[in-house]
Amino acid sequence: MKIAVIGLGPHARRVYVPALRRLRERFGVEVALVVELETKEAEVRAFLATRELRPELLFVRPFQQHMPEDVKAALSRATRREPLDGVIIATEPLSHRAYAEWALEERLHILMDKPVTTRENAATELHQAVGIYGDYEALLSAHGRLQKEKQTLFSINVQRRFHPGFQRVMELLKEIAERTNCPITSIQSSHADGQWRLPSEMVTLGYHGYNEGYGKVSHSGYHFFDLAWWLYQTVARLTGKQADFAEVFSSFQGPGGYLRQLDTRDHERLFGPEYRSAQPHDEESLKQRLRNYGELDAFSTIRLLEEGESVCHLSINLLHNSFSRRDRLQPGKNLYKGNGRVKHEHHSIQQGPFQNIQVHSYQSRAEHDESAGDEHAVGGNNHFDIHVFRNSGLTGDARPLEIIRMGELEERAGYDSERLATEQAKEAVVVEFLQFIRGELPRERVRSSIEEHRVPVRLMSSVYASHVLQREGNNPIVGFALR
Repeated sequence: MKIAVIGLGPHARRVYVPALRRLRERFGVEVALVVELETKEAEVRAFLATRELRPELLFVRPFQQHMPEDVKAALSRATRREPLDGVIIATEPLSHRAYAEWALEERLHILMDKPVTTRENAATELHQAVGIYGDYEALLSAHGRLQKEKQTLFSINVQRRFHPGFQRVMELLKEIAERTNCPITSIQSSHADGQWRLPSEMVTLGYHGYNEGYGKVSHSGYHFFDLAWWLYQTVARLTGKQADFAEVFSSFQGPGGYLRQLDTRDHERLFGPEYRSAQPHDEESLKQRLRNYGELDAFSTIRLLEEGESVCHLSINLLHNSFSRRDRLQPGKNLYKGNGRVKHEHHSIQQGPFQNIQVHSYQSRAEHDESAGDEHAVGGNNHFDIHVFRNSGLTGDARPLEIIRMGELEERAGYDSERLATEQAKEAVVVEFLQFIRGELPRERVRSSIEEHRVPVRLMSSVYASHVLQREGNNPIVGFALR
């Protein structure tokens, strides 16, 4: 089995390459082609040289929505020299659509990072916000046409669908749905990861940056639109009580707001007089420049309706500007892990008067490869607790509260407690992808095919559109049909 990895950035190096090496013997899988930007050539060659991988290498210039003809020709020549079974697309999401369209033309299986796509200036231009959903429709249509000729998988890597903790949450929700016929009635979700970028870094740092007109919603935010819809829709199907319309309202905080929270004098007090020399842009010019940058934080309220009546509310709060462990003036070399990024994640899922499930996952350290005792405790790298409150008098449970800890979940899933559970869930996504290619997994057991992502993509697109409409002084409520 021959796989191409398109985009060998920090995420692919940490997740995909190690996963493919571990799975090499089990699946007979080989990394046959790696595609990266020309500016990353030395970095990529140095990385691969230490990992006993000898793929063909193709280095290209940057592009976004449309693939240049010479790049397409070079990719196609490479696949003729070394016929591929599938591709893993782990690039900047601005180029997801172009690479996916090429892979569909080549009749290849696709595993692609979230989000499905994003657009430059999605946070400031309405046609770009709306275009995110247009990209999805185009890819879905092209995938559908290919299925008439060849059965392929187009999978989106949203690892929470594979995470043993959220798998257990789903089981608990289904139990109460089957006993009471009650759907999910509200979800409150919050994700904060402490990405602290100093003002001038918002201009100069592109990785998970803001300078192309999008931010947190397109970085990790898509996971939570997908998670909320996956939970809601699965339980709704069991009960036969499904919303038919959604209304979305969002409020963003951008880099300009951050400058009003912490100004130049505040940063100098924190980092000393060297702060000014390390920041090439003055505060006044930054205020003007950052007006059209992407979002640091996004707060969204989503109302689900059935025949005009509200039946469920989703509150999804996404923050980069949050508790961080960064304590130095210069940024770290690895902006994906390290550099002070610390995850704080919380979900509260209500199922009417019968059940409340709370998920708590809080880290306190940015060094996720180092153990410091009990990694399942609050603040540990693998902290993940599920608190289950039930109306035991009606549900028949022995007690009204159960607390499920990550150690139990890891043991049940066969996870290695020394590794991050989220990264093992991402590896499970790769396993599913390879199983499908090998013919070991039927389509109905695939957990994250592109067909399942219509509503999550529409939610992401609408969250951006709501912000743009509000910014322009128009009605910020964005509605769309769910059926």
